[in-house]
Amino acid sequence: MIRIQNLSKQYDAGMVRALKDVSLAISKGEVCSIMGPSGSGKSTLLNMIGTLDKPTSGKIFIDGRPLESVPEARYRNRTVGFIFQLHNLLPNITLVENVELPLVARRDINRRQRLDRAMKLLSEVGVAHRASFYPVQVSVGERQRAAVARALVNHPEILLADEPTGSVDSSTATLIMDAILRRREGQDMTVLIVTHNPDIAKRTGRVIYMCDGRLHIESGLTAQARD
Repeated sequence: MIRIQNLSKQYDAGMVRALKDVSLAISKGEVCSIMGPSGSGKSTLLNMIGTLDKPTSGKIFIDGRPLESVPEARYRNRTVGFIFQLHNLLPNITLVENVELPLVARRDINRRQRLDRAMKLLSEVGVAHRASFYPVQVSVGERQRAAVARALVNHPEILLADEPTGSVDSSTATLIMDAILRRREGQDMTVLIVTHNPDIAKRTGRVIYMCDGRLHIESGLTAQARD
């Protein structure tokens, strides 16, 4: 599903090397977590796959196609969902309107279908009763659960989650992971989660360790290391 080939990312005219010649393959339907110290390149890698940033060199392939050849708007609306650590909900619209946002540009889904899909997901993550509330009117955990619903509403083939449970308590973290894994099973979704939480990593099929912009991969029964 995702193939990364010799990916590098530099900032500040090459003074900062966030990624260093990273190569990785992730199969369709696989659930992987990425762990490592702060500044190891975890979020940078996720941002590259999500087209939130562009590599300095190297390639990313999605279903065999170079990512740069895929129309960015279509990719974000139909292929990928993104969960941010700090939810990134728009403050001036309600939770259900935030969840609907990824579907607004979709001509194949009408307003009633958008609302139905958004409400179903809010129900799955346990905040349907807050649908008409604004983000400032609900708790941090409820905002993050709404952000999970928003990332899943377009039925993405790939879900990218950057510390999705980093700002919530353990019970909410469990609920969020339950929702992600339940959706993954239902639609064969590929999931990549950046986390510092070993309990979250244990629920994934493969743990990818990063350090200093490079990969050190330990994958269940098929451990290997890259220098």
